[in-house]
Amino acid sequence: MPLPAIPRRVKIGDAAAFAGTTPRAIRHYHAIGLLAEPERGSDDRRRYGYDDMIRLLWIRKMADAGISLDDIRAAFKDTTGIEQSMARLEESLASKAAAVEAQRSAVHRLREVGSPLGLLSPLVTGRLRDLPPGALRSADLDTLLVTEYTCGPLGAAVQADRFIVLATHPELRAEEDRLAEAEAALDDTMSPDDPRIEDLAAQRCDHETALAAAIEGSGLNEALDVLLDQENEHAGEEEDGARMSVMEAIGKMPYDFSPARVRYEERVLELFHSADQDGDTPRTC
Repeated sequence: MPLPAIPRRVKIGDAAAFAGTTPRAIRHYHAIGLLAEPERGSDDRRRYGYDDMIRLLWIRKMADAGISLDDIRAAFKDTTGIEQSMARLEESLASKAAAVEAQRSAVHRLREVGSPLGLLSPLVTGRLRDLPPGALRSADLDTLLVTEYTCGPLGAAVQADRFIVLATHPELRAEEDRLAEAEAALDDTMSPDDPRIEDLAAQRCDHETALAAAIEGSGLNEALDVLLDQENEHAGEEEDGARMSVMEAIGKMPYDFSPARVRYEERVLELFHSADQDGDTPRTC
């Protein structure tokens, strides 16, 4: 059986097609010194031989493995730095694999939970996933999102107890809604010195004290303490870097509070601080 015509040298288009790349990529390899540019024939076109194709195939093989063109060029020159290049590549690939796995876990939780709650950390999701449908409001999720972002999963897990109690105690939820409506009325038409601010701040503190008592009576404290102990054993293992402080976050997160609302929030903190001095600070603060 006769063999097909075997070329001694091939044009750039045929070389690119065989290697699974493009003529433009090959020209780039020439430009950066990764692949020697062959001599042109009488028709002023490059012709690639066996050695050129072998080099090109190795370039493609290493590029497909994720090795940068600079590292490929260094590897062809000498092998002294190839180990460092491979170590960097392996570390980078491991980091990407971890990121992909984290994304897969988040998508799995989202599908399993069936709401944006699944996008929060497993520590928070696990504490709230058994609530009845609709018990956790959109605004509650928003608050947990901000808390987890600024204070981490543990801070959001502590705050989750508050929403569990609100979801399971209608009278506390009603009071929460009443206070939220009154707080929303602290707009630019109200003076920061309005005496109603002091009264509302005291009501908020009383409400938070009632919430803390409900949390204490429900046994949520003990369950959370177990989780916190488990998390403390692995503290720092999943840190992504320095987290901004709560005060820094307050200075960056826009809430569009009026001067009266700002004074109210300050007064609530002052009352809580005063209670802390007496040893009576509510746990939900």
